[in-house]
Amino acid sequence: MFRRILIANRGEIACRVIRTARRLGIGTVAVHSEADARALHVEMADEAVCIGPPAPAESYLRGDAIIEAALATGAEAIHPGYGFLSENPDFVEAVERAGLVFIGPSAEAIRAMGLKDAAKRLMEEAGVPVVPGWHGDNQDPEHLAGAAEAIGWPVLIKAVAGGGGKGMRRVDRAEDFPAALEAARSEAEKAFGDGRVLIEKFIARPRHIEVQIFGDGRRAVHLFERDCSAQRRHQKVIEEAPAPGMTAEMRDAMGQAAVRAAEAIGYAGAGTVEFIVDASEGLRPDRFWFMEMNTRLQVEHPVTEAVTGIDLVEWQLRVAAGEELPLTQERITLRGHAVEARLYAERPEAGFLPATGRIAHLSFPDDVRIETGVRAGDEISPWYDPMIAKIITHGPNREIALQRMALTLEETEIAGTATNLAFLSRLVGLPAFRAGDLDTAIIDRHLEALVRAAAPTDAEIALAALAAAGLERAAMLADPLLGFHLWQPLVQTVPLLRQEEGKGEERIEVRIATLGPGRHRVEIDGKRLTLEHDAGGWRIDGAKTALRVRRAGGEVAVFGGTNPVFTLPDPLARGDDAEGADGTILAPMPGLVRQIAVAPGARVTRGQRLAVLEAMKMEHSLTAPFDGVVAAVLAEEGVQIEAGAPILVLEEEGEAAA
Repeated sequence: MFRRILIANRGEIACRVIRTARRLGIGTVAVHSEADARALHVEMADEAVCIGPPAPAESYLRGDAIIEAALATGAEAIHPGYGFLSENPDFVEAVERAGLVFIGPSAEAIRAMGLKDAAKRLMEEAGVPVVPGWHGDNQDPEHLAGAAEAIGWPVLIKAVAGGGGKGMRRVDRAEDFPAALEAARSEAEKAFGDGRVLIEKFIARPRHIEVQIFGDGRRAVHLFERDCSAQRRHQKVIEEAPAPGMTAEMRDAMGQAAVRAAEAIGYAGAGTVEFIVDASEGLRPDRFWFMEMNTRLQVEHPVTEAVTGIDLVEWQLRVAAGEELPLTQERITLRGHAVEARLYAERPEAGFLPATGRIAHLSFPDDVRIETGVRAGDEISPWYDPMIAKIITHGPNREIALQRMALTLEETEIAGTATNLAFLSRLVGLPAFRAGDLDTAIIDRHLEALVRAAAPTDAEIALAALAAAGLERAAMLADPLLGFHLWQPLVQTVPLLRQEEGKGEERIEVRIATLGPGRHRVEIDGKRLTLEHDAGGWRIDGAKTALRVRRAGGEVAVFGGTNPVFTLPDPLARGDDAEGADGTILAPMPGLVRQIAVAPGARVTRGQRLAVLEAMKMEHSLTAPFDGVVAAVLAEEGVQIEAGAPILVLEEEGEAAA
């Protein structure tokens, strides 16, 4: 076994690898960018090396710097985690040339599965079912359009390289194909440096079910399946194992197909064979097809660990050190059900735009598995994926695993940045999801209900007002005269601000009369509530509540209900009606100006793309809010800007003429 390894990654996966390495007595080396100098994975590792500035291209994607750090610190092997360099065959070869071990598959295996078209041909030869489509070398637009016509509408255009939904377009009609092809190629070229595409039949009621495989280069086994159908923008949100509704016959067929795929390329290490499943008539063994193989550990691997009791990182280390597979197929058993939810810094109500901010408060229940790379006080930066944590629950069956997840999400607290916590709670509680009525469009079908923020209750507003006034801390004081002024209750008015998507900022005035230690009378729009605090928590009008409140700087967050966040007005702030006036297109988040699509003087129509902002691995189009003329362009392509920075100004045509 290795004495010391270097982890060529950051965040929760780096922390995850470190924990297993420490349990096995293996020393660890972390690498980090300048932005991650105080990150949790740096703190956990035995040694850490800075490899460059915040931009991934200048740090985490610099294979030479990572190899140099491994050699300088005496590491014998490099664990790539996932993302970054984990599926880069050139990096694998460079690691091996340096005399180090790559903890993962061979460069040949990665290349074999790295291009979707070649991988599909290889899988056909291995007897693995493949989605009907065209994945040849001819990239002529007319030829591709003809192939799509022959396959039958609708079809999917998919980038040959990469994944994550980039370079992917659904096309329902022949007349839409040219524009979709151009858009997919452009996106793929920017994301992967490869604009080639393939065409596949679009499955009307698809489920995304993947099989965890593991090989030692000679033989392979599968560790059952995971269902990853709950997605948005082709990104997984909730994963679970086993797949709801799975039959023994179909599990055996999918498992054998996945093992054939792995053994066809002499696979060594952890990998995932992803299948698309036609669920229109339930799960049937003749209705699943190979999509792609991920030649690395997956983000959702903890659910497989939960239902098998196997530490996949330990298996990675043992196989990379030259050992055979620890278990044969018949000794790998399935127990219970596990669910994983991905907690992100993002704004679901605003199209899932990534969010930034400093985490002022972070708390999880103690009795569940949490995989995270951050803690309170850490900054969510625009440079990296905005995942905060993976929350994993396990139970003897799906119903109990989901109940535990719902309770865990309710008890989770985070303040300082916008998150998808309330969205996850609504999704887990969605009747269709609870019933296992899954396909990859489940979130889109219920999107309005899932992202619509419920209005805060009077109880939540009252608790927020107490926190804003600093009275939630005073609740435990023993001064019998607390809150009294000249022997009368001291009454104060507390203003709260709440941002409601599409409706602007709402100001709420709350009157508080403090009646004594831990006892307050609160008035909201003429309605009165009595709040009392004791060792058991808060009581509102005599009834115990599970609501909790946290103040973090200028924000107050209430947990355990609709999870509203309020801001406190700055008494010294002055209004400025000119700033952010209609027509000024502002950056909704920090990011890189990837494209300015219009020039001053250009006439534009409502919904037309004006600029493209790149942030947190995704491109976001900024569109015209009305018909008009571009009065000014205020930003430059290739420049990093902050949230709220003006990008360009539109004017009504009449205003422009005047």
